[in-house]
Amino acid sequence: MKPTRLFFLDAVRAFAILMMLQGHFIDSLLNPIYRDTSNTIYNIWAYFRGITAPTFFTITGLVFVFLLLKAKEKGAEKERIKKGINRGLLLIVLGYALRFSFISLMYGKVNMNFLQVDVLQCIGLSLLLLIFLFKISFKNEWVLATLFLIIGFSIFVSEPLYRTLKIENAPILFTNYLSLQNGSVFTIIPWFGYVAFGGFIAVLFSKFGHKNNYKPIKIVAFLIIGVFMIFYSTATLKLLDNLFDLPLFTRSANYNYLFSRLGNVLVIFGLFYAFETYLKQAIITKIGQKTLSIYVIHFMIIYGSFTGISLKHFFYKSLNPTQAILGAIVFMVVVCFISFYYVQTNTFLYNKMRKLYLKLKN
Repeated sequence: MKPTRLFFLDAVRAFAILMMLQGHFIDSLLNPIYRDTSNTIYNIWAYFRGITAPTFFTITGLVFVFLLLKAKEKGAEKERIKKGINRGLLLIVLGYALRFSFISLMYGKVNMNFLQVDVLQCIGLSLLLLIFLFKISFKNEWVLATLFLIIGFSIFVSEPLYRTLKIENAPILFTNYLSLQNGSVFTIIPWFGYVAFGGFIAVLFSKFGHKNNYKPIKIVAFLIIGVFMIFYSTATLKLLDNLFDLPLFTRSANYNYLFSRLGNVLVIFGLFYAFETYLKQAIITKIGQKTLSIYVIHFMIIYGSFTGISLKHFFYKSLNPTQAILGAIVFMVVVCFISFYYVQTNTFLYNKMRKLYLKLKN
C-alpha cells in the first residue's frame, strides 16, 4: 500500500520554520557592529539561514504535487485542484494583508509598500503554476516530471539574465513578482525553480515511495546528489560551457548559489528521511504541521502586522549577540506556544481568511 504522508517532510518543515524564526529575529534586532564576516560562528549562522527559503519552496512543490498525484490515483484530483487554487489565492491575499498598514489607513494614507511580494505570495502563485503544469501535462506523471526538471534547470541556469532585471512602464502589481526593483523580498524567479525540483522529487516518490526496500537507496541518493551539487555543481556548469560553448553556464557558475543551495536541501532531506521513524510522533513534527500559523504570528510580533506594534519598532538592531541568541530562543518558544494553544490548527486561519476571500470573490 502506498503511503499517504511523508512524515519526514513535517520534520524538515519544522526545522525550516524554526530557522526562519531565529533568522528573522536575529537579523532584525542584532546590532550591525556584531555582523562580522570574519567570525566563524556568524558565518555558520548566515550559511544555515540561507538554507531556509530554498527548503520551504522545495517542500512546497514536493508536498503539493505528491498529494495531487495521490488524489489522482483515487480519482479525486478535481477536488485537490480546487483546494489548491483556493489555497494559492488565499496565501496571496494573506501575504498582502500582512504588509498592509491599517494604521496609515486611519490617517487617510495607503502605504503602497504592501504590494511588495514576500514568501506567501510567491508560494501562492507557485501552487497555481503547479496546477497549470499538471493540466498541460495531460496528467501524465513522466511528462510532468520532465517539465519540472526542464523548468527548474532553466530557471537556475538563466539566473544571470534576470538577476538585476528592471521592468519599466508596467503595473507594479505585475513587476513585483519578477523584479526586486520595488523592494520585493521574493520573486517567482528563481524561487519557482525550487518548487519545480520539489515537484520532480514528488513524482519519484509517487512512483517508488511505497517500495520500502528502496528507502536506503533514496536516502543515499539524497546525500550523494546533495553533496555533489554543493561541491561540484559549479565545476559541472563550467564543463557544460566547454562542451556546448554556452557562456551562460559559466556566468551561472560564477555566482552559483541556486544549485548549491538545492544541494543543501537534498542533504537535509536525506538526513531527516534517515531518522523518519523517530520523528513521526515528535513535537518537531507537530511544529511542521503549523507552519502557516507560526509564520503569521511571528510576522505580527516582529514586524507589527495589523497593529503597528512590533519588536522591530522597539529593539531594531540594538541587541548584542547574547541578548539576540537568548531572545531568539524565547521568541521561538513563545510563537510555537501561541500557535499550539491559541491557534489550535491552521484551519482557524484558513477559515477566517477563506471567509474574507469568498466575500471578495462574490
